[in-house]
Amino acid sequence: MLDPQSIETIADELVEAGRTRTPVPLLHTRYEGMDIEDSYAVQKLWASRLEAQGKRVVGRKIGLTSKAMQAATGITEPDYGVIFDDMVLENGSVVDWKRYTHPRIEVELAFRLNQDLKGPGVTLFDVLDATDYVVPALEILDSRIEMQGRTIVDTISDNAAMGAMVVGGRPVRPHDVDLRWVSALLYQNQEIVETGVAAGVLNHPASGVAWLADKLAQHGQSLRAGDLVLAGSFTRPMWVYEGDTVYADYGPLGTVTCRFV
Repeated sequence: MLDPQSIETIADELVEAGRTRTPVPLLHTRYEGMDIEDSYAVQKLWASRLEAQGKRVVGRKIGLTSKAMQAATGITEPDYGVIFDDMVLENGSVVDWKRYTHPRIEVELAFRLNQDLKGPGVTLFDVLDATDYVVPALEILDSRIEMQGRTIVDTISDNAAMGAMVVGGRPVRPHDVDLRWVSALLYQNQEIVETGVAAGVLNHPASGVAWLADKLAQHGQSLRAGDLVLAGSFTRPMWVYEGDTVYADYGPLGTVTCRFV
């Protein structure tokens, strides 16, 4: 376990890295013995620093829930991060590429809750009952820590690489669609790059939300009515560059798009 001063030092480093767009060196190589609970302590303090600056927490993101993402990162367990109000972008947004470091895109579903969810013991059915609607979303991954050689310790401290999300398409009630079979085609500049099916997220995207509620309970936290929860990617991350147009076709659930400038 790290001492409180080390956790504070790391959190302040990450705040500055977000401001300057200059990633800091890997944490696990500089802090021997740093573990997952240390990383969540860093993330929590980092988030409180941003809240003190006037940002508002509007939800949570879940990462590394699919075999595709775990294979892409070499990490074998999910993680979570915080979503702030200024991270939620409208469909068709023009995005400043320079605002992010090493930006990548993932294809996901977002759950809007209308009831609190407090673990432990939250089930998939609890999640479905507590969900107002599910909507397509693109996640923009960001990096405040060096990319090469990251471990779960680095990723969690880095707010699970959350940069922003673009919400679009057609919202659906969770019982109106078999969410396992929601699929998406991801295009970059009119060329199809990735495809995926939502069952790739722990066999059902609502299972990711249940995992999150139970994990938050271990840290004395819970999901609240009104929260927006990104349930995890069912495609590999796609690198994006200045000038790129990104377009995701979710079939009956509509489309989500954005352009980087």
